[in-house]
Amino acid sequence: MKTLTSILSLSLILVMFFPSPSFSAVRCHPEDKKVLLTIKKALSNSYSLPSWDPQTDCCKWYGLQCHLTTNRVINLDISYGQRSVHIPPAVGDLPYLEILFFHKLPNFVGTIPQTLTKLTHLKYLIISWTNISGPIPDFIGQIKSLEYINLSYNNLSGSIPPSLSDLPNLTELNLGRNKLTGSIPDSFGKFKGTPPSLYLSHNQLTGYVPKSLGLLKFPSLDFSRNKLQGDISFLFGSDKNYWKADFSRNLFEFDLSKVVFPKSLNVLDLNHNKIYGSLPQGLTSLNQLQLFNVSYNRLCGKIPVGGELQKFETTDYFHNRCLCGAPLSACK
Repeated sequence: MKTLTSILSLSLILVMFFPSPSFSAVRCHPEDKKVLLTIKKALSNSYSLPSWDPQTDCCKWYGLQCHLTTNRVINLDISYGQRSVHIPPAVGDLPYLEILFFHKLPNFVGTIPQTLTKLTHLKYLIISWTNISGPIPDFIGQIKSLEYINLSYNNLSGSIPPSLSDLPNLTELNLGRNKLTGSIPDSFGKFKGTPPSLYLSHNQLTGYVPKSLGLLKFPSLDFSRNKLQGDISFLFGSDKNYWKADFSRNLFEFDLSKVVFPKSLNVLDLNHNKIYGSLPQGLTSLNQLQLFNVSYNRLCGKIPVGGELQKFETTDYFHNRCLCGAPLSACK
């Protein structure tokens, strides 16, 4: 699974340690350079861009990468700025851009500009740890080249646009840590391509998880810390291949006794819900389990012996109706 940290690291390695080859002639495309200077001005000539000198080759500027043969700008990485600004609409005028990072910019405000739809080669869209607000634009679903979207740690509000499921190449969608409301779109059970990992945690989502999601095999699901409700047992099964399933701190209510979990699970977190029944014996076959938490539910019965279950803390099991057995107290 691609993570923001790994992509940021790759971006910095490409930009800082494998810069475009140095030639005697200026490589920077004049149209790209014009756009970049417009972006710099829109960012109030940000002090974080000191190398963006109009007298020098833009392919050597910090935070940029040019294609080795076409010399067009393909990577724009602006991070850790302090000025209060909006996302420059001129970003959409870099026609060959593949990677766009706006990260750790607490004074970035305003909304996501529609000019991004002009970026027909864009693969990675990361706008994270900023103070942009407003809804997640429906037009993002028009950028069919997108493979990775991270809009986490912002102030985005409103509902999740169903059109995001129209992206055929998407491998990960992270909308966590915002102020999103409404329900999970039913269209998320009908992704055009291979189902992506979905991270929707720490929002204000409500309602029931669409049954259509149970028809797909997601690599990872994180719906934690919302206000979702109902039975989500249909999301599990031996045919699934999750590595992470985090549904903690919601209002889910179902019988856990007969649920079958995929053996691929590394993370299973169900704490702070209304789940009842007993822990199924099949949990002992999850040999890759590294994080497990069923605390603060309504579970009862003996904790199955075997596998990884006894290595977890009592806090991963406590505050249930009548669970017993190691690592909790012995059953009477």
